[in-house]
Amino acid sequence: MYPEFMIAPMREELTRFGVRELKTAGEVDSAITETPGTTMVVVNSVCGCAAGKARPGVAQALQHGVKPDQVASVFAGADTEATQRARGYFTGYPPSSPAIALLKDGKLVYMMERHQIENQEAGAIAAQLTAAFDKHCATVPVAG
Repeated sequence: MYPEFMIAPMREELTRFGVRELKTAGEVDSAITETPGTTMVVVNSVCGCAAGKARPGVAQALQHGVKPDQVASVFAGADTEATQRARGYFTGYPPSSPAIALLKDGKLVYMMERHQIENQEAGAIAAQLTAAFDKHCATVPVAG
């Protein structure tokens, strides 16, 4: 586990955009199963592709007009219990960090794994996320 002073700035990169941190398994369960609509869960991490690509891509995507009803994060390597629980909802996908999941009414509808993040720029990640938002989060799906 990483000391908090190391990861606090990495947490803030997302929380300043309204991303809610989930630090326990109970918080993950509550966010995913007790909140109707769409939930994006970012598996944050200390790796370079999280810093240079995933977090900035999420930040850009959250400027889009269509967004998930709630956005949350777990921190791999720091909030182990919460991260394991969140990954339990990502049915069919191996553990990956960073990763970005979109769930609708508790069911996984979109997943972006590390291998899809590490070879992309933040803008491309944002574009893929906003397309997923348009498809899964809009009351009336956006044509395209």
